[in-house]
Amino acid sequence: MKTNRSFFGVACRTAAFSFLVAGSALLLQGQQTTAIAPTSNAPLLVASESAPLDLTSTGSSSSSSSSSSDSTASSDGRFVFGANALDSSQPPPRRRYGRPTYGGTNTNPDGSNKYFGLGGIGLELPVGDTHYYETPSYGFQIGAGRNFNKSVGVGLQFDYDHFGLQGATIANESFLFTGATSGQGFDGNNHVWSFTVNPTYTLATEGSAGLYLVVGGGFYHKVTNFTLPQQECADYYCEFVITVNQTCGAICHYTSNAGGVNGGFGLTWKFSKFSNERFYMEARYVLMLNSQRTGLTVADSTSPPYGTTSSPGSTYTGYDVYPANSNRTTYIPIKFGIRF
Repeated sequence: MKTNRSFFGVACRTAAFSFLVAGSALLLQGQQTTAIAPTSNAPLLVASESAPLDLTSTGSSSSSSSSSSDSTASSDGRFVFGANALDSSQPPPRRRYGRPTYGGTNTNPDGSNKYFGLGGIGLELPVGDTHYYETPSYGFQIGAGRNFNKSVGVGLQFDYDHFGLQGATIANESFLFTGATSGQGFDGNNHVWSFTVNPTYTLATEGSAGLYLVVGGGFYHKVTNFTLPQQECADYYCEFVITVNQTCGAICHYTSNAGGVNGGFGLTWKFSKFSNERFYMEARYVLMLNSQRTGLTVADSTSPPYGTTSSPGSTYTGYDVYPANSNRTTYIPIKFGIRF
């Protein structure tokens, strides 16, 4: 009985050991099958660390020096790209891209607007000899133009610049017209309107503040009117009469046409970081190239008023009693407005 039990224990141990050996053999076989499996799937790409990928080369088209290695590598389903794989048929390397550029109907390649407009009002300051017979007053300007890039542009502009007349100017003209230096409501005013072409150069600045330079030239038209108060009917039946200052005939109206130039600078301030609209303040020096004309002045007149039977004591026989209108004119317009 003891012998049977010993034999049964040995048999159990032998069976367990056999199962263990058989399981280990099956496990090793499964690992070998898994390692070989990729050969039946898509090729494994192995890139060299020392050279860029060559997507057009194969084992058969490589050079003689690398064909053997490529063929060996492809035998197990892999593509190996060596240092000599890149040839002249490849496209050039990608270039680096900087700041993005834009293009369109209303935009330049650098992102700036192709077209601009402006409008402003401000103060007119006569300077030089013009200051002796005119006084500061108001004016306005409007314009539009073309930007070629962020720095260079050119605009077409209309300006209206109004001036008053100095007290001495009014007194002298009153003496020539009425024989008295004051009274009778004698008055006058002056203005210049112009059409100019103005190239501008905007300096590169950071943030909301900006600075630009402007020069230009064009056509200038200067007008001076002297007025006397006159009564007019305020209604159809003339029951109400009002007094208004009106130009006292053709002899009180003077014009002068001439070319002129201007130059100056402007400061701008953006409303927001992404806004095209900017507030601007601009100052220019304007030179109107008038041609001096002869005429009658107080210095020439000894027996006013002019136009009466009394001779003014001058050999002048024309009708220009304000030759200062044709003097060379200089002034500084200071304007505030919006550029867009």
